[in-house]
Amino acid sequence: MFARLKLLIARSVSRRHARRLTLALCLCSLLASLWAYLQHEPLPLLILLLNLATLVAVGLQQWHSRKAIKFEPQELADRLLQVQENERHRLSRELHDDIGQLLTAAKLQSEWLQRRLPPDLHNHCSVLCNTLNETLAKVRDVSAILNPRQLTSLGLEASLRAHLLKTLENTQVCWSLECQQRLTGIPEEMAVAAFRITQEAVTNMLRHAKAHNLLVRLQRLPEGLSLIICDDGQGFSPAPDPGREGQRGMAGMCERTHQLGGTFSISSQPGKGTRINALFPWAPRALERASAPKVLE
Repeated sequence: MFARLKLLIARSVSRRHARRLTLALCLCSLLASLWAYLQHEPLPLLILLLNLATLVAVGLQQWHSRKAIKFEPQELADRLLQVQENERHRLSRELHDDIGQLLTAAKLQSEWLQRRLPPDLHNHCSVLCNTLNETLAKVRDVSAILNPRQLTSLGLEASLRAHLLKTLENTQVCWSLECQQRLTGIPEEMAVAAFRITQEAVTNMLRHAKAHNLLVRLQRLPEGLSLIICDDGQGFSPAPDPGREGQRGMAGMCERTHQLGGTFSISSQPGKGTRINALFPWAPRALERASAPKVLE
């Protein structure tokens, strides 16, 4: 996927150089023709006019292409985000439909086999059935993480609450989700980004931070949707360039925020916990509606 993105950028750069070279050749041809015409060399006026028309046409094309290139990075970022989400949805469907059905069939077969085995083998078959049940539950959980279908039906707040309940139910982490305003009308791409960033932050906390308390706060501000994630874990030293330093989770969160034109910051020190701040700006057409938040009664 990234190789295709690099190839697309390389082709765009090569086309830009080709247009510049064509423009330079046309300019040189026009100047040479004009010099020959002024020196009273035998040169038809039609050729001079033709060169002038070609130069004007290529110049207009160059001006329009420069104007369009300004939008290419954002368009490529949006396309990359869309490809990532489509791939997650495809994997989720395969896990739920294909692997989930195979595991369900294996579970039914093991239950059928257990009823027909001698009593001394029932314990072994019970262990097999329990293992299949746990595996099927894990597959369903991973499928739900890859494709949070409840975002569309339940909304961002309810989806995050359900995810935190499921992820932290067997841990000793005390968590809190604060949403002081209604989060209705949140654009889908913004809700997906906030959900994914929270997912990654919670996963990193469970793997590395050894935190006891977690706070997730969503707030509708006039300038955009604010997401704050705090924990009291071990903390770490954030790298200036997370992608190159191997902090892929941090790099992914930063990319998701920047792809929506937002701002992302993380403050952490060893032994002092971690705080993540992400702000997703409203689209121009939703800015007026978002500037007047509704407080829950």
